[in-house]
Amino acid sequence: MSTSDAQSVPAGIDTSVPHSARIWNYWLGGKDNYQVDREAGDAYRRTVPDIDAMARASRYFLTRSIRFLAGEAGIRQFLDVGTGLPTVDNTHEVAQRVAPSSKIVYVDNDPLILLHAQALLTSAPEGVTQYIDADLHAPETVLAEAAKTLDLGRPTALILSDVLGHVADFAVARNIVRRLVAGLCPGSYLMLSHGAATDPELIAAQDTYNDTGAVPYILRTGEQITAFFDGLELLEPGVVPMPEWRPDVQVGDYPASVGMGGVARVP
Repeated sequence: MSTSDAQSVPAGIDTSVPHSARIWNYWLGGKDNYQVDREAGDAYRRTVPDIDAMARASRYFLTRSIRFLAGEAGIRQFLDVGTGLPTVDNTHEVAQRVAPSSKIVYVDNDPLILLHAQALLTSAPEGVTQYIDADLHAPETVLAEAAKTLDLGRPTALILSDVLGHVADFAVARNIVRRLVAGLCPGSYLMLSHGAATDPELIAAQDTYNDTGAVPYILRTGEQITAFFDGLELLEPGVVPMPEWRPDVQVGDYPASVGMGGVARVP
């Protein structure tokens, strides 16, 4: 650990093993990471040189999908589960630029993330931004806590951005999505993105990372990612590599290992 890191580690934070949220923050150019995370991120990058571009593609997909939901779809309530560390263009920032009255609830149960909650607890004066400590594996608790801020009888956008890879069992992950969506009213939306098992180099790098003792992340096939949307009205263009979802500029080349995502309406 560098001297500057040692001076800035909050109590209760383990910097002896890399942390996926901090590594993601590092790849996005953020500052909320430590030497162990940068070393792990650099090792990953040596196998997957495009990982920074992949991280940016995920962030841009989040931005475009939230802009669509707050704009064209007219959604004013957002439930972002497993939000990760704040960087730029977080859900509340994008939504409230389009519709300042938007209400956003962030959900996480990671002590590191909770330490940074204050950075997220900013809002346009007309809207609300709240942060709750709850576990993705307890959907009913998530919904009950969110309902203290959001009116779940009105259309709400459920945001699951690259978080379900932390649920190792696919059946369990699908059940979590089903239970969360069951708490939303018709006219709500699900936005979901996920790391894709489409590139051998990415799969090898992820297997190596998962063996470090850090919280593992499971890559999934396009078929599996699409299955998370079962029973919903999947919007065009469907579940696709993230740069291809309603791009606002012409899509050029992008990494073969980029994740996949989609948006669907609750019927």
